[in-house]
Amino acid sequence: MTSRRNRSLLTFVGAAILWYFAAITPSTATAGSPDPARITVEGFMFNPMALTVKAGSTVIWTNMDDDPHTVISDTGLFRSGAMDTNDSFSFKFDKPGTYRFICSIHPRMVGTIVVQ
Repeated sequence: MTSRRNRSLLTFVGAAILWYFAAITPSTATAGSPDPARITVEGFMFNPMALTVKAGSTVIWTNMDDDPHTVISDTGLFRSGAMDTNDSFSFKFDKPGTYRFICSIHPRMVGTIVVQ
């Protein structure tokens, strides 16, 4: 029981640290940028949940949870397979618009990419 409680506490603390750094770090990538925009999947949430990028940018989702997750566009534009711990999925956003996505395994996990 103590191990489970410690794991939950570490997950919470890790999510809080990621949230803090996401809040102070710009989350916008520019077209042609050598560094793609990144979203972490941890604590059963996408971080950041909303991201704005320029057309032509690539977004990379990386699963940091011990449980598998997916990234699926609500329109079917992109779809990852099940990502295990440390697995990643990327997609290049060529056209401006708003793109919503979920984890099909945990549908309460949602996020949005705004492409300018």
